[in-house]
Amino acid sequence: MASENSPLLAYRLLGDEGVAFSANGGGGAGGASARKLSTFLGVVVPTVLSMFSIVVFLRIGFVVGHAGLLQALAMLLVAYFILALTVLSVCAIATNGAVRGGGAYFMISRTLGPEVGGSIGLMFYLANVCGCAVSLLGLVEAVLDVFGADSSPSSGLQVLPQGYGWSLLYGSLLLGLVGGVCTLGAGLYARASFLTFLLVSGSLASVLVSFVAVGPRSIPLAPRPSPNGSSPQPQVGHFTGFNSSTLKANLGAGYAKDYTTGAMMTFASVFAVLFNGCTGIMAGANMSGELKDPSRAIPLGTIIAVTYTFFIYTLLFFLSSFTCDRTLLQEDYGFFRAISLWPPLVLIGIYATSLSASMSSLIGASRILHALAQDDLFGVILAPAKVVSRTGNPWGAVLYSWGLVQLVLLAGKLNTLAAVVTVFYLVAYAAVDLSCLSLEWASAPNFRPTFSLFSWHTCLLGVASCLLMMFLISPGAAGGSLLLMGLLSALLTARGGPSSWGYVSQALLFHQVRKYLLRLDVRKEHVKFWRPQLLLLVGNPRGALPLLRLANQLKKGGLYVLGHVTLGDLDCLPSDPVQPQYGAWLSLVDRAQVKAFVDLTLSPSVRQGAQHLLRISGLGGMKPNTLVLGFYDDAAPQDHFLTDPAFSEATDGTQEGGSPALSTLFPPPRAPGSPRALSPQDYVATVADALKMNKNVVLARACGALPPERLSRGSGGTSQPHHVDVWPLNLLRPRGGPGYVDVCGLFLLQMATILGMVPAWHSARLRIFLCLGPREAPGAAEGRLRALLSQLRIRAEVQEVVWGEGAGAGAPEEEEEEEGDFVNGRRGDAEAEALACSANALVRAQQGRSRGGGPGGPEGGDGEGGPATALTFLYLPRPPADPARYTRYLALLETLTHDLGPTLLIHGVTPVTCTDL
Repeated sequence: MASENSPLLAYRLLGDEGVAFSANGGGGAGGASARKLSTFLGVVVPTVLSMFSIVVFLRIGFVVGHAGLLQALAMLLVAYFILALTVLSVCAIATNGAVRGGGAYFMISRTLGPEVGGSIGLMFYLANVCGCAVSLLGLVEAVLDVFGADSSPSSGLQVLPQGYGWSLLYGSLLLGLVGGVCTLGAGLYARASFLTFLLVSGSLASVLVSFVAVGPRSIPLAPRPSPNGSSPQPQVGHFTGFNSSTLKANLGAGYAKDYTTGAMMTFASVFAVLFNGCTGIMAGANMSGELKDPSRAIPLGTIIAVTYTFFIYTLLFFLSSFTCDRTLLQEDYGFFRAISLWPPLVLIGIYATSLSASMSSLIGASRILHALAQDDLFGVILAPAKVVSRTGNPWGAVLYSWGLVQLVLLAGKLNTLAAVVTVFYLVAYAAVDLSCLSLEWASAPNFRPTFSLFSWHTCLLGVASCLLMMFLISPGAAGGSLLLMGLLSALLTARGGPSSWGYVSQALLFHQVRKYLLRLDVRKEHVKFWRPQLLLLVGNPRGALPLLRLANQLKKGGLYVLGHVTLGDLDCLPSDPVQPQYGAWLSLVDRAQVKAFVDLTLSPSVRQGAQHLLRISGLGGMKPNTLVLGFYDDAAPQDHFLTDPAFSEATDGTQEGGSPALSTLFPPPRAPGSPRALSPQDYVATVADALKMNKNVVLARACGALPPERLSRGSGGTSQPHHVDVWPLNLLRPRGGPGYVDVCGLFLLQMATILGMVPAWHSARLRIFLCLGPREAPGAAEGRLRALLSQLRIRAEVQEVVWGEGAGAGAPEEEEEEEGDFVNGRRGDAEAEALACSANALVRAQQGRSRGGGPGGPEGGDGEGGPATALTFLYLPRPPADPARYTRYLALLETLTHDLGPTLLIHGVTPVTCTDL
């Protein structure tokens, strides 16, 4: 994709001549040398000619005759009100920074992003292409009405042969003339447009003078078929001169059948015709790459053109209502010729407006196409449009557009495309209004246009008005255009686009997120709305990829932060080494398809860094409440980047687009026996620190043994049934205390239930194990637990197991242990080790039975007796109070979880369950 330079780099000093555009500043259109057009020639003239088009000569009588003066003026006011709203947005965006080639496309794409901007830009380009063809065919028909072999003998010269082939030939010849002018550059186009402007102005002046200078007269009209099928009766229209009776008769509406189509006219149909002719306000903006000062010329020239055309339309409406009866207005839309002092001058005006509209559409289309090609949004398809001449004229885009117009001309009659063209224009206008609205709502400090006569109210009203007009003119075309825009946006999103343009969506999201974060009051938190908010500390993501995905499944719509500590002291470093690492970690998040934030810190030790992250990660009411760590053992770390399909990369170490591969951004896994960044003492101390900060703790072991389908984002319903085992009591203190009803036990149940809500774990069967002492009666504890599970809406299988079953040693039977007896060393190390071995044997025995085998590890069963245990949740005892016992505590955890397969050791400190509504 094309890179985007900083706006400040688009300028360079040119000695004493001030500031001018560089080659890049011109958007690839020739730079400073190509910017020659003034406000009048570059904006006013093409905009006026586009807004007049052929409507000013052939549809004034149609609008006033059917709608009457009052409704015609109302239609004109509404149409220009809608256009004025868009003009205000154009002026605001154009005066907020340097505008390059592409006009409306440049404004939309640099605000709404390449996906929306590219799709609307392509639609706007197609609208200009079809508009050029429609104007040319309209010109051909206007010429044949006078000079065609089938024209009326009374008004035509009958010198040109007619037919589909001849019409195509005439259109192609005119297209060749228009294309030749546009190919030779914007300078010649401006001079040709100015000449056309003079002809149109002279023609309009003759019409205005004729209303005053010509006396009353009767005008014969072409016979129309009568409704009862009798022979057509001759009709006569009357030009009365200025007459109050004529004005009074023309004030009200008088909708009748359109003699060209036979359709009954309504307010909506007449308004659509009028509005179709008024579009064209972007003609000047499309020339942004050739304007000397586009930020000044576009708003000033567009406002002048809109004001001038509104005045002319209003004047013609009044003059027609004062001087022409309704029969003349409704039965002869070209009555200007009949009342003109010199009728050929009206023909010249009609031909000139059609020719200028086709030139404006073709050169505007070429500039939009050239900008699209320069941005490389559609790849090699638009590559020919990048070609420019030495003077910066994009003749490649002109020829490309010329070829498309020639193809459209083959369709012949394009009346059905006229509504589609207008709807496409309205889509672009709505997008400009939406761009300005987004910038205004985002409240970005850098949005400070010098044009200030707008607000978010005008932008929003402009968007709504354009959408309303789209469906009023053609509901089918409006729906089809929105569908096409969606498909093109999806295509560009899948293909990827430039990320350096700046997305207003990010500014809007920031604005809204900040607003709602301020409203997220931690004092209003309630346990029934609790959700896990995880901070996963990762040393090297190469070895932690399965845990990274498992944590993503456990978050249940909560906050998920990936934390990493870089060892170092900023006082001893020339710059912060953390900031350059963010790009690699964000790419990791994208590639792993997890919904996580990234928080990195620099600290002399991992423990201090973990404290930093626990304290400052998150914002407002969104802060981590649970710390997740990988288990500290002697197992050699695996490089999951080599086996995970999502991280498969090219052999040359690059990704698509040439960016460095993730494998080159993260170091290889630690070699077995190599020194670690974290000591066993600091590891346990980090767990103790988190508990002191009232954070829940999760230690994950052997997550790499989880099958890939368990960590996927899809459903795991097609996989084999499996168990999730939960042991909600402290296996290193099996008897005494509240057992499963304490806060930590309930936290285990909640986390296991949350995991079961994930599609990949829907097929899991939750099993909860209760340990009974040799003297405990079976059934009582199970009944209490089942009642609790019913209140908590947790579906699970409850199993009572006798302590020591399947183990080689039992717990003491007579004395009740105090909290932390074993881990704090009040019992002997040998006794604690024996208890841990017994607990491990008990868990492994239940895992083996779930698979139909005897005692042993997860591999001990024969795999044929029942579902396997996919994941085990164990109660994590608190670390000992004496730091000297940390190493022994870690050894007990190692013994407890040895060969259990994927295991989560969890200690919860906050209430997380609620039985109330």
